[in-house]
Amino acid sequence: MAKKSAVARNRRVQRLAKQYLAKREALKAIARDTEKPVEERFAAQLKLAALPRNSAPTRIRNRCEISGRPRGFYRKLNMSRIALRDYASHGLIPGMVKSSW
Repeated sequence: MAKKSAVARNRRVQRLAKQYLAKREALKAIARDTEKPVEERFAAQLKLAALPRNSAPTRIRNRCEISGRPRGFYRKLNMSRIALRDYASHGLIPGMVKSSW
């Protein structure tokens, strides 16, 4: 089990990223638009830099929904390899069977 503080921090980052998503996208669009004057584009970049760092989606860490483990993460299932194995062993994931050859 991961530290509860790390899991809570990651949830806070996810919430901030969702909250500032529209504003961030609008400022990025202005900054990228070559038709706009340089001063306006630079002002948009400054506003973008003034946003909280934790509102950037790249700061979100993929963590297992069950254990909070940050490594060995399967995006399709939102769980770590260890939790996946436990759930599969108990038959809690439909269609997943133990492999043998």
